[in-house]
Amino acid sequence: MSLKSMTSAMTTESADQQPLNSPKASAAQLNAYRANGPQTGDNISRQTLFWLLLTNLAVLSPLFDKTTPWTLGICAICLLWRIGIYVGKVAKPPRYLVTSLAVGAAITLALVSGTIGLLNALVNLLILGYALKYIEMRSVRDVRAVVIVGYFLIALTFIDHQSMLNTVHLIGVTIINTCVLVTLYQSQHRWQHTAWIGAKLLLQSMPLALLLFLVLPRFAPLWLVPNMKEAQTGLSDSLAVGDISKLTRSSALAFRVSFTDASPTQAELYWRALVLEDYDGLTWRQDAGIKQIQKDAFFFPPSRPDPARQLPSLTPKTQNSTSNSQPRVYRYQVIAEPSHQPWLFGLDVAYSQDDKLVNLPDYRLYALRNVDQRMGYNASSWPQAKMDLTLSAKQRQINLNLPADSNPRARQLADEFKAKYPEPHKRLWAMMGYFNQQPFFYTLTPPPIGRQQVDDFLFENKAGFCAHYASAFIFMARASGIPARMVTGYQGGEYNPQADYLSVYQYMAHAWAEVWLENEGWVRFDPTAMVAPNRIEQGFDAEFSPEQSYLQESPFSSLRFKSMPWLNELRQRFASVDYYWSLWVLGFNQERQNKVLSGILGDVTKAKVAMFMSVCIGLIGLYIAYSVGLFRFKREQDPISAKYQRICQRLSKFGIARPAHLGPNAFAAQLIDTHQQQSPQFCREFDTFTQSYVALKYQNLADNDYQVALKRFNAAAKALNWLLFGPSKQLK
Repeated sequence: MSLKSMTSAMTTESADQQPLNSPKASAAQLNAYRANGPQTGDNISRQTLFWLLLTNLAVLSPLFDKTTPWTLGICAICLLWRIGIYVGKVAKPPRYLVTSLAVGAAITLALVSGTIGLLNALVNLLILGYALKYIEMRSVRDVRAVVIVGYFLIALTFIDHQSMLNTVHLIGVTIINTCVLVTLYQSQHRWQHTAWIGAKLLLQSMPLALLLFLVLPRFAPLWLVPNMKEAQTGLSDSLAVGDISKLTRSSALAFRVSFTDASPTQAELYWRALVLEDYDGLTWRQDAGIKQIQKDAFFFPPSRPDPARQLPSLTPKTQNSTSNSQPRVYRYQVIAEPSHQPWLFGLDVAYSQDDKLVNLPDYRLYALRNVDQRMGYNASSWPQAKMDLTLSAKQRQINLNLPADSNPRARQLADEFKAKYPEPHKRLWAMMGYFNQQPFFYTLTPPPIGRQQVDDFLFENKAGFCAHYASAFIFMARASGIPARMVTGYQGGEYNPQADYLSVYQYMAHAWAEVWLENEGWVRFDPTAMVAPNRIEQGFDAEFSPEQSYLQESPFSSLRFKSMPWLNELRQRFASVDYYWSLWVLGFNQERQNKVLSGILGDVTKAKVAMFMSVCIGLIGLYIAYSVGLFRFKREQDPISAKYQRICQRLSKFGIARPAHLGPNAFAAQLIDTHQQQSPQFCREFDTFTQSYVALKYQNLADNDYQVALKRFNAAAKALNWLLFGPSKQLK
């Protein structure tokens, strides 16, 4: 025991043996705690405590948005208390305090679990257990438990943080958490060395992780992850006229899509998401019948015929033809961002054979579960396929219903169109032309309207955006006897030439009308194109200023770089990397797995896959065995011993050989006694070199003392190498 430790121990014993958490604890006791680190049988090193502080912040920071205020408060208390322990200001908390915090946390969590969702409640429970174990840990075993729970929390973070940047962040968090384990066995090194060992361990695990990622079968999940009860984003299943305007202020990404062959023009990019048929004069909603079909879709998936059956002449040779005599088909893959809602996106008429979704009777794509993570799916669209060539009496009635005594002036205008244009096509195009002929104005900030919404818009304000125009057009069509309905989704897309895909953002949200015509089925009519054709043909930015719409509430959005060519190119390159991450890593399904394995093994058979796995696991096992020292081609010394031996070998060239029976101190004493007069400088350096070597190899040094000795050892070795450079007559 060092003199300093003995003095501290004597001081502690003389302080009436008061516990550190007692109000009567003396300053001498706290000074002893600061000097010697953890007391009362605790063998956790200060370096481990330092890394635990880092890992506590790193592990909990990505889950900040999942924590309740009570959970956050308890975590803050635990962290501050641990900081106090680390700096020596306080001792470990009494067990009754930890128990009280645990009981209080459990009660508050039970009270709010119904509002935050089951999965969020479980995450908060694990976070609380992590924080409380962190504050009361007293041994190395407790540290290991904290680290293991940290790994579980990191895995939970991956549930809804799957982008490439978040993955890189979580890899860093994993390294920090691993460094805590490293310090349990190598507490004498600097933090840089510990960080390198942690990163090296994670890097060594990558080959096995990649192998398992590549060859493990993509089975359907055996259980379903409970919903997070997150706030829904994007389009809703009900639409008031102001809802689309709110989305135009959002720069969030909705989905990305890549086409296999030819892609549609900007004006053809109508991404169908929802069909709204029920109108009460203020709000458009989904019909109760389609809601019930959606509710039962998981157990009773609805069947809708593949549109290709309507087009028997469709062949691979004519799929990309632009001739009007040949049917067209667009094949594409969509990667939808988490919206916590089940509706997906597709062009008319979309159809998908993906088992994660169903094809609804109203020609929409619908996920079997809410899109709580990035979701990729393949779809095909046939623009020339017909939707519902026959309409049931019930569907006709649903799409002709209007609230009684609403918008009388709009009804009168519809009657005038019907009297003047008995033929439905001409009547509808006359209604479309009405928006072009009258002084209507397309704006994202229209004047307010009253309960007679359509009348106020058509005859008073004459200013609005897509929802106003679509709602007024549908109302007049229904009032004149033509079935019509509202469709909401997105229109357009930003092309990324770096990776050849389209990005569709929330501000591209759009609403349009569909009317049912004899022998044609449902046909799209978009009155917005009559007022703001640039919005449809060239995109949102052609009609509105980004600074006054989707960038107004997003000061740090990367979309601000769109006006600067070189920064915009850099933005798209970064977006392309994230897109490929979603495509090849998050979207690595059974089909892609078979394709990759076929490229490696040729014909994929169970025998070939088993042999491939055996060879790879064998190579990985040999590497691990070699790295941990189970066998070596040449035995290596540790760096300190190797450096000492190199100096001794150089001395032997000058006739100063170290006898096998002499230890380092005896050899140094013999050398100094012989060469002190001839080379005093060399003898001083060699004495420093030897004493540092002995301290590093054979003494149990504290962390700071170890670093000082290592620094002196390296400096002396460098000086000796310089003195031994070239012939030295003094040493002969």
